[in-house]
Amino acid sequence: MTSAVLVDIRDEVTCPICLELLTEPMSLDCGHSFCQDCITGNSKQSEISQEGGSSCPVCRTSYQPGNLRPNRHLANIVERLREAVLGPEKQQKVILCTHHGEKLQLFCKEDGKIICWLCERSLEHRGHHTFLVEEVAQEYQEMFQESLKKLKKDQQEAEKLTAVVREKKACWKSQKEPERHRIQTQFNKLRSILDKEEQRELKKLEEEEKKGLSIIEEAEDELVQQSQLLRELISDLERRCQGSAMELLQVGE
Repeated sequence: MTSAVLVDIRDEVTCPICLELLTEPMSLDCGHSFCQDCITGNSKQSEISQEGGSSCPVCRTSYQPGNLRPNRHLANIVERLREAVLGPEKQQKVILCTHHGEKLQLFCKEDGKIICWLCERSLEHRGHHTFLVEEVAQEYQEMFQESLKKLKKDQQEAEKLTAVVREKKACWKSQKEPERHRIQTQFNKLRSILDKEEQRELKKLEEEEKKGLSIIEEAEDELVQQSQLLRELISDLERRCQGSAMELLQVGE
């Protein structure tokens, strides 16, 4: 395909709004075509500004957002042009709606799902608050970063408490050892008459030691488990924050 022909074709399939090759081309009744994201954004902007209706960015002819229709012919032309210029291996992978076959580009906050423009107009999502995936992804990114910061702080506190408990455990054991030696020495001298008393005191001491150690070790185990859980949560959130917008938003599904 010659350069002149490519230029002519590119002019025909260029979005008047973003001036890039059409992506998911949508046509108006007036005949002009735009990227689905671009014309959807134009419609949403008209609703926000309360202009009373949407109009074609090229000829200003009024249109109803519900009358937008996919232009498969232009989509095929754009696909062929991209293959001719870039090669098929460089095409960006687009995730499509399993129900309508359209590009997933909107996020429904009520249902916590990524949907296409046809899903947005269906009974299931009608009247719901929908936003572009990129906008919501940024919001979720900030939310996850804040959660990540808190989890890291909680982990640090848990590790500090674990160290304190372990120190108390060692101190408890070291404090009991001299006392055990004193009792044994004393009762060895009076073994004949105090054997029973020695055994009773030792048993009492050992029970106290076991009880104290049991409480401390239980607290230690809980803190170790909490620390491990926090590390796993941190690892999961770090992985999601480093992933794509799609992976980030599919967490609630």
